[in-house]
Amino acid sequence: MQYLVLLLTAAGVCALARRVRTASLFAAFALLDLAVIVPFYVDPAPLPEVRVSRTIRGMLLNVCTRRGDPSRVLAEIVSWDPDFVVLEEIDEEWLVRLAPLAASHPHSVTRPRPDNFGIGLFSRIPFARAEIVTLGAADPPSVLARFDLGGRALHVFGTHPVRPGERRYTLWRDEQLERIAEFLAGAVRPVLVLGDLNVTPWSCRFSELLETARLSDTARGRGVQATWPVDVPLLRIPVDHCLCSEGVVVEERWVGSDVGSDHFPLIVDFHLSASGD
Repeated sequence: MQYLVLLLTAAGVCALARRVRTASLFAAFALLDLAVIVPFYVDPAPLPEVRVSRTIRGMLLNVCTRRGDPSRVLAEIVSWDPDFVVLEEIDEEWLVRLAPLAASHPHSVTRPRPDNFGIGLFSRIPFARAEIVTLGAADPPSVLARFDLGGRALHVFGTHPVRPGERRYTLWRDEQLERIAEFLAGAVRPVLVLGDLNVTPWSCRFSELLETARLSDTARGRGVQATWPVDVPLLRIPVDHCLCSEGVVVEERWVGSDVGSDHFPLIVDFHLSASGD
């Protein structure tokens, strides 16, 4: 999105300066950029389906270990009233501050850590099974839960790959995304994936994840929903994602409010269908 704005601005400035060839060049690149953005604003054609569950609401939030405000996080959860919420970057202190969640979401599986890779899943729906899994050499934990909904299974996978930066961190992130794709390509179906993936939807690594794991990006048709960084609106990019397999139909998707973190929450309403059985 930022490239598109810059290219269109440059094209306009050059056109005003009567540098037609240069303006045309910037405009051509802007059109190429626009071609990868437009699909996020075009609703995909709905497929015939047989609905087999009620509407379920899920929520994702990277709380930001040192910066986030637990009281605002709890208030946001109360406001949206999700059936389950994946919280990332939680440590032991966060778990203490999140204790009131037990009243509304008594079922949980957590792995707090002193770094930025603690994770937890809190649910009002009982788990049929829940576990912490580690995928990749960097060893950050992910959470996998299975719910039985009227005889139909639903898997929820929450994950938080390493943030890219220097070469080794980028390699760790890429390797974890590969391991996640291989893991989800197996029998974990149907599945809803929620996570700060530390990658944008235009990255080749993101495309490879979708292809290998046979997942769909639920942002398609709903616009570019940028979630990070909260404090710099002009530089915001979509790094918090909701992906799903066949059998999961997302009805609505929203970006939540500022809760003191550097990420906005992501909220999705969805239901299960008979497809993908």
